[in-house]
Amino acid sequence: MARSGAQAPGSSAANEITGESVLLSFGTDGIRGVANLELSPELVMTIGRAVARVIPADRVAVGCDSRRSSTMLQAAVSAGVASEGADVYDLGVFATPGVAWYCETQGIPGIVISASHNPFRDNGVKVFAPGGLKLSEDVEKSIEAEIEGCIHGTRRKPRPTSGHAVGRIIPVNGAEEAYIDHLIGSLGGRSLGNLALVVDCANGSAWKVFPETLRRAGADVVAIGCSPDGVNINDDCGSTHPETLAGEVVSLGAHMGLAVDGDGDRLVAVTGSGRVVDGDELIALFALDLLDRGLLSGQTVVVSVMSNLGLTNLLKDRGIRVRETMVGDRHILEELDRLGLSLGGEQSGHIIFRSMATTGDGILTALMLSDLVVRSGKTLEELTTDLLKRVPQVLLNVTAPDPASVISTPEAIEALREVEEMLNGAGRVLVRASGTEPLVRIMVECDNEDFAGELAGKLAGELKRVSMQNTLSSTSP
Repeated sequence: MARSGAQAPGSSAANEITGESVLLSFGTDGIRGVANLELSPELVMTIGRAVARVIPADRVAVGCDSRRSSTMLQAAVSAGVASEGADVYDLGVFATPGVAWYCETQGIPGIVISASHNPFRDNGVKVFAPGGLKLSEDVEKSIEAEIEGCIHGTRRKPRPTSGHAVGRIIPVNGAEEAYIDHLIGSLGGRSLGNLALVVDCANGSAWKVFPETLRRAGADVVAIGCSPDGVNINDDCGSTHPETLAGEVVSLGAHMGLAVDGDGDRLVAVTGSGRVVDGDELIALFALDLLDRGLLSGQTVVVSVMSNLGLTNLLKDRGIRVRETMVGDRHILEELDRLGLSLGGEQSGHIIFRSMATTGDGILTALMLSDLVVRSGKTLEELTTDLLKRVPQVLLNVTAPDPASVISTPEAIEALREVEEMLNGAGRVLVRASGTEPLVRIMVECDNEDFAGELAGKLAGELKRVSMQNTLSSTSP
């Protein structure tokens, strides 16, 4: 099965204020770019204005992660929102799922300044609809159009200038405590029973909330990645670098390790022996546990096209139906809500417990996993050994300034067709433009790992050539 698709439309324009090229498109998880270059304060203020115009509200929650550029961009987006007449509820450094939860409790929209798992030089703008829900594609397109209109002066609208019509920026106190209480409440009064955990906070926005929540739930916690300095977010730590956590777990003899990413919305785990447990295995554990307890709505789980075929095979063997979506937890959530389902997630560790959250929440996932381990009376090692029979899957990334244009070229389409013919129906190939980074992502899956690697390498080589050719063409006089 071959698939090719761009997760981020390639729309850009020149910023009249700075003269720079700016990214105007929502990817799989907001608008991202290099902070202070592609994502300038001027552009981010314009994004704030556009959000306030497209999603009318008298209050908007705004939070950010721990990057050095985040407070600058948070100030910019807050100014944009306030200039359109809405009050900004300033949450400061706050995990993305915590902002979503706050929006849900208040019934208001929200904005998060974060680039999630990306390197520190990047940043992004994530927007939640009222109630903490991800935006629909139609709303995203409306915001993009409003941004372009503001930049080019084609959408003129008078701003409020008098009295109470101008928005204020109001610091929020006590939100972290309330969020922790909400998370602990998901356990229904159960304790984690002195479970020995090492947690990696990725030097990100969850560095306080993550270990504190697990401690209050009864676990014995050693925390790493809890010294954010503005540039060390996701730097050899967190869910994208679990090897650091694995070493600590083995060294300390902990029961298991838990790692979130820079904004706290994804989780990967590590067994007592240091083996990494990714989102596919976590989804399998949660699905089987919910099924056994009669809590798996529709006996169906939602996964993305990146999930290993072994997960689908396991769930189907246990009588659980599987629905597949495009990459991105927004698509997972849309399918959960459309079908009234309770569990969905991605291989990356974005997992949604729909009855408890409106988005992926790494801290909630960590609590649910710890609770499952305690209730089972087994270790994570015992629970996951021989659980998932993975189909060999090779993942490669190709750097490309404009990944969407690369995969749409005739050469890339022909290379994809050739690989599909070589698989002859005995595997899958997926080529897509990353929605969060300037990368083309390649996945080849089949029973022969060496053959999968050969095919992935063939595709990668062709896409590198096409990307280089595109770059030379765009820079030649």
